[in-house]
Amino acid sequence: MSPRSHRTRGRSIFGQVTVASILIAMVAVAVLFAVTTITIRGQTRNALSATVSTDVAGLIDIYATAGRAELLRRIDDRQDVVSLEGRRSHYLVADGAGRRISGDITRWPALSAALSEEGYVTLADGTQVYAQGAKLAPDLQLLVAREYDRDHAALLVLSAVFLGVGAGIVGAVALVAWVTARHLARRMDAVNAALGAAADGRAANFPTRRRGGDEIDEMASHGARLLARQAQLLKAYKQVSEHVAHEVRTPLMHLDSRLGEAMRDHPEAPGGPIGESRDDIRGITSMLDSLLDIASAESRRGELAGLAEFDLTALVTSLADLYEDSAEDAGLTLVTAIAPGVTLLGERMQITRLLSNLLDNAIKYVPEDGQIRLTLTHGPRIVIEDDGPGIPHDQRDRIFERFVRATAPGDRPGHGLGLALSRAIAERHGLVLRLGDAPRGAQFILEPAP
Repeated sequence: MSPRSHRTRGRSIFGQVTVASILIAMVAVAVLFAVTTITIRGQTRNALSATVSTDVAGLIDIYATAGRAELLRRIDDRQDVVSLEGRRSHYLVADGAGRRISGDITRWPALSAALSEEGYVTLADGTQVYAQGAKLAPDLQLLVAREYDRDHAALLVLSAVFLGVGAGIVGAVALVAWVTARHLARRMDAVNAALGAAADGRAANFPTRRRGGDEIDEMASHGARLLARQAQLLKAYKQVSEHVAHEVRTPLMHLDSRLGEAMRDHPEAPGGPIGESRDDIRGITSMLDSLLDIASAESRRGELAGLAEFDLTALVTSLADLYEDSAEDAGLTLVTAIAPGVTLLGERMQITRLLSNLLDNAIKYVPEDGQIRLTLTHGPRIVIEDDGPGIPHDQRDRIFERFVRATAPGDRPGHGLGLALSRAIAERHGLVLRLGDAPRGAQFILEPAP
C-alpha cells in the first residue's frame, strides 16, 4: 500500500457555468423568437387590416356614387381576383338582418357592421380570413374578407428556420462552454492535485505558467511560492530542532558520565540522589529523541523516499512472539489473529516502533490476568485492544497530542510522547491511528487514511 489521498468533489463550478451559459442562450433565443413572432403577427394583422379597410372604403365610395346595383356588379367582378400578396378576397352584401344578398360568404360572422368591427374569423366552409364589416344603409351592410393562409405558412416556415438557427446557436454556445469548462477544469485539477500532494506531504508539481497568464496561472504561482516558503520553514525548523537537541543532549551526556564516575568513587544505595539524577538525565535524553523523531516523521509525511514494500504479516508475527513472553511475565494473555500475505509500503523499523509503543502501553496499563488482542487483516488494518481501564472519555480527543497522558488507576511516569510519535509515524505512511469504540478497555486501530 502506498500513501494516498482521496479527493471528493461536488458539482464543478465550471459545469455550473456551462449549464448557466446554455440556459441563458436558450432563454435569449426563446425571448428573441417570441418577440419576432409577436412582431411578425402584428405586422401581418396591420397589413391585412390596411388591405381590407382600403377595399371596404373603395366599395363604400362606389355605393355612395353609383348605387346598390353598381356595388353588386363590382363585388361579382372582384370575387375571383387574387391580390399580389396571394390573398384571395371574399365578400358578402346582406340586408339589415344579415341575410345574404350577394357575395360568396353565406353567413354573417360575429362582427358588428354598425361599429365597423374587424378581426380574424372562420367562414362557414372553414376558411380562415381577416374580415371587416361596414353599415351602408339601415337595411344594407357589407363584409369584406381576405384569406391569410400564405401569411400563416410563411410564419411557420420562418419559425422553423428561426428555431433551427436558435438550436444551432444554443448548440454552439454549449460546445464552446463545454470545451472551455473542460480546459479550465483540467487546469484547476492540476492545481488541486499539486495542493493535495503538498497537503499529503508528497512532491507537488504545479502546472507551468502559460504565456500571458491568467488567474489560474497566478493562483498556481502563489501556491508554488507558498509551498517553497513552507519547505524552507520546515527545513529551518528541523535544523533548529536538531541543533537544540544536540546542544542539550551533549552536556547531559557529559553530566551523566561524571555522575557515573562519582557513583564509582562513592557508591550509594539504590534509589540514592546520584542514581535518580542519572535516571532523570536519561529520561530527558529519551524525551529529546522522541521529539526529534516526531519532527522527522512529520516533516517527511507522504514522502516515498525510504519506503519499501515489506511483509507486514511477518513483522506482526515476530512482534507477537516477542511480546508474548513479556505479556506472560506481566500476568497477561496475548491473543493474536494475523492474516497471511499482508504487505505494506513503508519503513519497517518505524512501523515496528509504532506497534511496539502500542503493545508497551497495553502491557503497562492492563492489570494482571488481563487480555491483550492483536489483529491484522487485509487493508491493511491492525487493531490492538485490551480489557484494561481504558482511556477516560474526556481525554480521548487529546490523547495523541504531545505531552498528554491519560490519567488512569495505576498510572506510571512518562512524558506523554509515545502516542504522539505513533500517530506521526502512521501519518508519514499515509495511515490513520485512532481510538476505537470498544465497550471495555482501550482499542487502537491503524488503517489507511480515508
